[in-house]
Amino acid sequence: MSTIAIIGAGPAGLSAAEILAGHGHSVTLFERMPSVARKFLLAGRGGLNLTHSEPLDAFLGRYGPAQARMAAIIATFPPDAVQTWCSELGETTFTGSSGRVFPKSLKASPLLRAWLRRLADQGVQLRTGYRWNGWNEQGDLLFETASGVVSVSSRAVILALGGASWPRLGSDGGWVGPLQARGVTVETLRPANGGFTLPWSAHFSSRFAGSPLKRIALSFAGVTVRGEAMITAEGIEGGAIYALSARLREAILAHGKAALLLDLRPDLSMQQIIEKLGNPRAGESFSNHLRKRLALPPVVIALLREFYPDVPALPPARLAALIKALPVTLTGIAPIERAISSAGGIHWDCLDDHLMLKALPGVFCAGEMLDWEAPTGGYLLQGCFASGRVAAHGVSRFLAAQA
Repeated sequence: MSTIAIIGAGPAGLSAAEILAGHGHSVTLFERMPSVARKFLLAGRGGLNLTHSEPLDAFLGRYGPAQARMAAIIATFPPDAVQTWCSELGETTFTGSSGRVFPKSLKASPLLRAWLRRLADQGVQLRTGYRWNGWNEQGDLLFETASGVVSVSSRAVILALGGASWPRLGSDGGWVGPLQARGVTVETLRPANGGFTLPWSAHFSSRFAGSPLKRIALSFAGVTVRGEAMITAEGIEGGAIYALSARLREAILAHGKAALLLDLRPDLSMQQIIEKLGNPRAGESFSNHLRKRLALPPVVIALLREFYPDVPALPPARLAALIKALPVTLTGIAPIERAISSAGGIHWDCLDDHLMLKALPGVFCAGEMLDWEAPTGGYLLQGCFASGRVAAHGVSRFLAAQA
């Protein structure tokens, strides 16, 4: 009997394999890289944010235009189920002060090792170094391997090949061509949860690239988020930027720029800042004055000077207004290769409710290949875990109907 082929051994593919093998199916995982789940392991370096504990309505709202489709998917494996699953693998979870959910080890490797042991115990076969190149005329899967092109017949297929961010870890968007050739509509893959560019001066870039902007608030298009950002040599990135990245990206694509407002001291009101700045400098330099009165670090003071060279001469009210709403115009989008995730993907109209491609019966898709995006905070992994399971259940239904 031919196997069920799952192509892509990231969180979505591993999730699908677990469900299908648990139901007694013969499953083979094909992965183009020498080892599995490389992007998952990279995410673990930052603590492995598995999901989020916020109320489900708010949680689902993070998926933007894809909310309705993602709501149905996540309902099959909601955030509470992720925590239970994690505990069953021996990795208990905890909820941080931000509401994000992490394994207590704060690492991906222990969870991944336990997961792979479970899959091996279930009989899942793993083939690494297999790059998928579509189908041959007989409908068999084609893989490029170190020993040449290999064809594989399968009872059903789940594609879980990721988007196009961090291609060195395995997801390079190479699946787009083979699917488009079969009549599948794919929305252009775009960077999500990535940085943006702007023309820093050479002095500012060389001095402050890599410096964090802590405890700030960013506003754009009527939305304000608090968090942190990071100055890069070419622009700005970081958690607070990622939360607005979809809106910023679309504005730049439409208009060539996006005017972002930075609140450099969101914990103080305008009036409080004016009062603090109103105290005489008593011979202090401008930088020392801001450091002592407002606890502003050098990077923030330099940021004010970067856009307003005459800022030391401004009256307290005008300076306070800039500190509360510093305009920063973003002029470009950092490359998708450096983004945490990607937007775009297989159009929802090409998929049925079980994530099977309407144009290719027996071929299912999961994870970042689908046309959805979400901010960091656990929403990305949650979407991959759940969609992998939906596709797996879809395969089971498909095979049952063929019997």
